[in-house]
Amino acid sequence: MNGRPLVVVAVALAVFVAPLAADAQQPKRVYRIGYLQPSPREATLHMLKALEEGLRERGYVVGRDIVIEYRFADGKPERLAGLAAELVRLKVDVIVTSLNPVTVAAKQATKTIPIVTTLASDPVGAGLLASLARPGGNITGLTFDVTPEFAGKRLQLLKEFVPRVSRVAVLWNPDPAIRGFQPEPVFQALEDAARRLRVTLRMVEVRESGDFERAFDIMISERADGLFVITDPLIFAHRRLIAELAVKNRLPAMFSFREFAEAGGLMSYGPDMRDLYRRAATYVDKILKGAKPADLPVEQPTKFELLVNLKTGKALGLTIPQSVLIRADEVIE
Repeated sequence: MNGRPLVVVAVALAVFVAPLAADAQQPKRVYRIGYLQPSPREATLHMLKALEEGLRERGYVVGRDIVIEYRFADGKPERLAGLAAELVRLKVDVIVTSLNPVTVAAKQATKTIPIVTTLASDPVGAGLLASLARPGGNITGLTFDVTPEFAGKRLQLLKEFVPRVSRVAVLWNPDPAIRGFQPEPVFQALEDAARRLRVTLRMVEVRESGDFERAFDIMISERADGLFVITDPLIFAHRRLIAELAVKNRLPAMFSFREFAEAGGLMSYGPDMRDLYRRAATYVDKILKGAKPADLPVEQPTKFELLVNLKTGKALGLTIPQSVLIRADEVIE
């Protein structure tokens, strides 16, 4: 009689402790993240590191809590669909993309796996989202868009930096498969700014890696004395070559991202892409914790940088206006 309560207690404890022991032995889930890029790995390594840094800030360690499946199209947009399909077959938990063509490829590959875009351009107009506030579907993330007038602001900065500029070549890629944005609003903003600044624009196209030297030959034949670059994956991957050709042909150039100034371009003004990738980790974290992409509002850039490369300015024989240097977030010497 006296031993029966002890038996009951022992059984009760066993029933209570057994699930705890099973939970303790159960391995922690490792999430699988798909990472899809149109450019070569080397061209976007700093963005990948920014994403990984953002994940670490939220408690994830790559290789322990998260496995990242990297896929790079190496500047060949026709590869994106196949790479996106690979990630879907791997049953990744989230796919992180960049520009619109990459996100479109991911969207065509899956309607259920959440997609976090980092560099969307007018995603509502492009048919990727229902709205920025309520995306709907399986896509959310960040846009690098600001108003098209931002292009005019960059042209104005080029004119302030080099007042003698009067004929500006606009380097761009007309291929919509890799460009990833609607160019008409940007062109209109540039034309409006050009009229105000009394600058003549000359559009110069590049479609593949072998086009750049020919493009600069056209600029010189058109007597261009300045360069304005509209970025896409092809142009971004060849930023060092473009910077070198601009210096070789004595063309002061304005770029949209700091990576161009770091590669030898004269100046850049635009969103910080590393910041966008770091912030994308917040979306990944929320989705892994159960949030639905359809309910996560898309964010726009909050951090903009003006970089000036003094070394390049000196190579071009330019005197840097103090008004520009004072406003620069970073001066490369």
